[in-house]
Amino acid sequence: MSQGPAGEPFDADHHWMMRAFEQANEALTADEVPVGAVIVRDHEIIAAASNQRESLHDPTAHAEMIAITQAAAAISDWRLEHTTLYVTLEPCVMCAGAILQSRIPRVVFGATDPKAGAVCSLYELLADQRMNHQCLVTGGVLAEPCGQILTDFFRAKRALKRK
Repeated sequence: MSQGPAGEPFDADHHWMMRAFEQANEALTADEVPVGAVIVRDHEIIAAASNQRESLHDPTAHAEMIAITQAAAAISDWRLEHTTLYVTLEPCVMCAGAILQSRIPRVVFGATDPKAGAVCSLYELLADQRMNHQCLVTGGVLAEPCGQILTDFFRAKRALKRK
């Protein structure tokens, strides 16, 4: 672990997940499901996105999908080798497929998704040896705030529906 500016330990995963969490807050502000993602290459964010399914009327507009598209455009290559994807929620099947197809070597996520997670909850697609690519995965980074923002969002939506 390297050191931060004041000599304190610098945890890169925590740092970049905080940037993804900022994207989740942007989604929340836009009344979207609060999930955010950033893609990092050479210690720099090359893509940052939040869920935009409602605003774009697009079922594929998950934070990960948008970030992957941005990152590919940023480096002019569909192969996102030497990158790490940070996302506040465990990727679903669609996003896990895009991660594999784009050759992202490492994924870091916050909260698990017991209803749709395809990394460790329902499936383990990113580690499946039958696929032509596998990813290193680190889960549970900032899991509590990443999960709490989702819990609060859906609780508020249910309360509005009851009224």
